[in-house]
Amino acid sequence: MFFRNRRLRCAAALASTAALVTGCGILSPDDPDEDGPIVVGTTSAPTTLDPAASWDGSWELFRNVYQTLLSYPNGTTAPRPDAARACAFTDSSQQVYRCELRPGLTFSDGDPLDAGAVKYSIDRIRDIGADGGPAGLLGSLDRVRAVSDTEVVFHLNKADATFPFVLATPAMSIVDPDTYPARAVRRDGRVVGSGPYVLKSYTDGERAELVRNDHYEGYAERRNDAVTIEYFDGSAEMVKALRAGRIQVTFRGLAADDVIALQEGTAEEEDLQLVEGTGADISYLVLDPDDPWTGRTAVRRAVAQVIDRAALAHEVYRDTVDPLYSMVPRGLTGHTNGFFDRFGDPSAAKARAILAEAGIDEPVPLTLWYTTDRYGSETALLFKALERQLEASGLFTVTLQGRPWKTYVAGYQKGEYQVFGRGWFPDFPDAENFIAPFVGERNALGTPYPAPEITDELLPSSRRKSDRADVVEEFEEAQRILVEDARLLPLWQGRQYVASSEDISGAERALDPSTIMMMWELHRKTSW
Repeated sequence: MFFRNRRLRCAAALASTAALVTGCGILSPDDPDEDGPIVVGTTSAPTTLDPAASWDGSWELFRNVYQTLLSYPNGTTAPRPDAARACAFTDSSQQVYRCELRPGLTFSDGDPLDAGAVKYSIDRIRDIGADGGPAGLLGSLDRVRAVSDTEVVFHLNKADATFPFVLATPAMSIVDPDTYPARAVRRDGRVVGSGPYVLKSYTDGERAELVRNDHYEGYAERRNDAVTIEYFDGSAEMVKALRAGRIQVTFRGLAADDVIALQEGTAEEEDLQLVEGTGADISYLVLDPDDPWTGRTAVRRAVAQVIDRAALAHEVYRDTVDPLYSMVPRGLTGHTNGFFDRFGDPSAAKARAILAEAGIDEPVPLTLWYTTDRYGSETALLFKALERQLEASGLFTVTLQGRPWKTYVAGYQKGEYQVFGRGWFPDFPDAENFIAPFVGERNALGTPYPAPEITDELLPSSRRKSDRADVVEEFEEAQRILVEDARLLPLWQGRQYVASSEDISGAERALDPSTIMMMWELHRKTSW
């Protein structure tokens, strides 16, 4: 559910999306290009333009320039056809999945998009096997067949009711076989896709200019002809650009202080609005099991016992996020409060007892790593607060280290960090996506996490159930195992905030269930 806090011309009260649309007299735009492209600011810049190499925030751009067989039309939480005309399992064991493509599809350069291109795109993800890439999402896939120009069949090696969700992720974007090498990542800074927009120009870390793709055939109803995405290092600079009118929308990366200022209307002369929605993004710590200290279960549990999540949410984020006690966020089937149930309130005394039982009677040295240019402006403050909490217990000595995102990723993939912070924006809205990506030999962290009961029993059992309301037992047990291992420590669950100038509409419709912005929903209003 999204809410909009309007100041000045509309009552500054929270109302449902439907009430906002009907209650303030929003009119349709006469000319979506009347004032040029809509400019959107974000702190989440892509790490790559090739879908075969990305399992991160690059997806936010991919959703708008590439196309997938399935996607999420506004208001849906289950995948629906996009490049496909129809998709379905064809067997009772849920191991054969068939898609029929829309006829006459082409890429933005005019090349045909057929079943062969779909097969090529999926196969190259696994053939390339990029570090930090999405090959891990295809663990249940055996092979792909292009049966005809418009029919593609996926044969799975085991039952997997979540496979349609995987096909709907931007990782499964369809690329042109003539311009994307089969066994190497494309690195020329260009994109050939079939999505709603064409990437007209791109400057790494600075700007992406999107214009309408005249070849597009899909579910998206574009309400503008062009969007420019500006990438910022932090919230302050981004909000300054919004207030100055250089951008019209901010997405991803608003700092807590800026959110509070917008909510409270500290600058009444500004015609700004704020959309708030429930988020599914989470922040968590990863503790290295191969380190001499964090490799000991007692140390990891002691850290879990000391961390005060409520204090982090209140003091660092000013209650713009919520404490999280499970890797599965609230709002998803199977969520528990496992860490609270296991450890209760933060307690140095209990943590000391955990360490003493393991024969540890000296302060444990910890080095906490964080990225300096991702997950929002509060990240450094979050880690300073963690340092204070851990050292105040008298049980740990903490060193903080920060790196820019691109070198940060390389470091954790090489196993260089004893403790490091990560954020997770869901690939799809299912509890599976908050457990499966982090376990197994190949996972989203690049850090092997053997958990055979989860990978070999609980996840396969849940994937045999097409009704996702029936998977509670499996996910509750998987979370119990994660709590006992204490290798992954959830910290907080986010909320979604989109700020925009008052003449922009569509923000309340622009986030899909994975909280990726669908730029085509944004448009200018002619009047209130």
